[in-house]
Amino acid sequence: MTQLDVRTIQPRERHPMIFRTFDALAAGESFELVNDHDPQPLYYQLLHERPDLFDWEYRERGPEVWRVGITRKADGDK
Repeated sequence: MTQLDVRTIQPRERHPMIFRTFDALAAGESFELVNDHDPQPLYYQLLHERPDLFDWEYRERGPEVWRVGITRKADGDK
């Protein structure tokens, strides 16, 4: 699984990079997001912009590192 560590990326560049990574996934593929804070705002942005297209699984919940598995579902999967 690919790991995308955004802790050293400028904050304004993080979400665009994450969306590019997500959009490049084929159905069933995943990546692990590594962040320095809870990426819950990203979850809500994905929910709004890519509804029903992803699964979100917290793997580590801080306090210094958060890891989230993000999987692209097949279009239309619930």
